[in-house]
Amino acid sequence: MDLDCKKKLESIFNAEILEESLFEMALTHTSYSRENNNDINYERLEFLGDAVLKLCVSEILYKRYPTYSEGQMSKIRSIVVSDNTLSKVVDSLELQKYLILGKQEEKMGGRNKQSIKACALEALLGAFYLNGYFSNVETFLKENLKTFIEEVDNDFAKYNSKEVLQEYTQGMTKTVPEYRVIKEEGPAHDKTFTVEVLYEGKVLSYGTGKTKRDAEKAAAYEAYMLLTR
Repeated sequence: MDLDCKKKLESIFNAEILEESLFEMALTHTSYSRENNNDINYERLEFLGDAVLKLCVSEILYKRYPTYSEGQMSKIRSIVVSDNTLSKVVDSLELQKYLILGKQEEKMGGRNKQSIKACALEALLGAFYLNGYFSNVETFLKENLKTFIEEVDNDFAKYNSKEVLQEYTQGMTKTVPEYRVIKEEGPAHDKTFTVEVLYEGKVLSYGTGKTKRDAEKAAAYEAYMLLTR
């Protein structure tokens, strides 16, 4: 395991890494294991880490918002544990540079893909959990997700805009909004999408993003703000 990576992880989780191979596995994408004809990658650790993540975030929300219903907490949690949020945590800690990728995946920009970064972080959570550092994982998540939780709670429409817009339009006319990609720019591994959102046949707004989903969410948020002014 890379010494710099080991020191970084030990620092941010405040825990000593003894089983280095486990943490190296947590950073290894399937593309690398396929190229090397083995099954040593982060998928099983990710499965475990996903459960650890949801448990910790659920407890954080349960204690932080004693008056919130199960539905309210579930909505916030779904955004906080999303690939989009987790990849931002990875970026802020500069952990993506330690990802172990196959040559082709590296060429395709895998180091910057939200899903890969998010899965690797979940795998790391699983690895620390297996090493008996559950309390360290809890502390790590409280510190690194605090801002995201507050932002989602303060402006839920921005983070779950498609659902919010649909609930609003259905409440008015039973009509649901439609989304249409009108432009794709950039190379295959680094595209930017532009989407328009239509309501009752009229274009309400536009949104851009690195994925179609992100572009749709941006368009939905602008449409919701327009309709509720």
